[in-house]
Amino acid sequence: MSDDSDAKQVRSIFISDLHLGTRGAQADLVLEFLRAYDAPTIYLVGDIIDGWRLKSGWYFPQSHNDVVQKLLRKVRKGSKLIYVTGNHDDFLRDYTGLQFGGITLVDDIVHETADGKRMLVIHGDLFDLVVRNAKWLALLGDWAYTIALFLNHGINRVRRVLRLPHWSLSAWAKHKVKNAVNYIGEFEQCLADEARRHKADGVICGHIHHAAQRDIDGLTYINTGDWVESCTAVVEHDDGRFEIVRWPQHRLKGERPVLPAPAATRPAPVPSLVEAARGMLPKSGNQFWGKIMPRRFELARILGAQPEPAERKAR
Repeated sequence: MSDDSDAKQVRSIFISDLHLGTRGAQADLVLEFLRAYDAPTIYLVGDIIDGWRLKSGWYFPQSHNDVVQKLLRKVRKGSKLIYVTGNHDDFLRDYTGLQFGGITLVDDIVHETADGKRMLVIHGDLFDLVVRNAKWLALLGDWAYTIALFLNHGINRVRRVLRLPHWSLSAWAKHKVKNAVNYIGEFEQCLADEARRHKADGVICGHIHHAAQRDIDGLTYINTGDWVESCTAVVEHDDGRFEIVRWPQHRLKGERPVLPAPAATRPAPVPSLVEAARGMLPKSGNQFWGKIMPRRFELARILGAQPEPAERKAR
């Protein structure tokens, strides 16, 4: 089943908020991580492809396509891929419940750990009042976040010259600004309450770009973080134990950074979920081009499999 012979085998991988299609996505580091770890089940916990940003201008370099192709290759090698939709890839929410080969699209799902615990896996945006009730404000915040990343890039260029470690402006703000700290705390409590409603033992989510693992009122709260700044993922070991992997700090012993392939051997971009996403992006508002059924079979053609109906989980 292993995609890379020297990859570390774990039971499950949870990764979210790659934001492919944005200039801030750390696609090369994502690819390093996917080459270093392998699992029979991989959960993409939302905001993998950033539809919000792609609507305003198409940006999808080869490195981003390489990540998509790497995930699809893991599926071909036998891994099961569960794609949990988020707010930035909400164009896929009309297709939840469909299966394409080894890929399943869901809004949320319950994962059973090796030691028998039930973990609700959900992106978490549905518990963000700004995203739900004032999307224009969420979009404004998204642009402000992009500006913060741009400023952060300049700051860290100076810090590298001074041989100082990487520093995150937005992470600093999240920890220092009282409202941001309160927002994170309220978000975590809401997700823990949702896990309890599902009679689960805990929750695994993303959305707020803040990796964490803690106990909340007897429930396990885990946030996978993001791959724009913190570059974190969560793995489940064979004994059911969860671990936050921080990349590149957690590179396996003796492992070297992944270098881009030479231009002569680098594969040309091929049709993928990305192209399907491009075709499904709305011209305006929430109206999608075409109807659901034609798009459903277009996704199947791209993935090389016919869609199969999957039972929707009772909410």
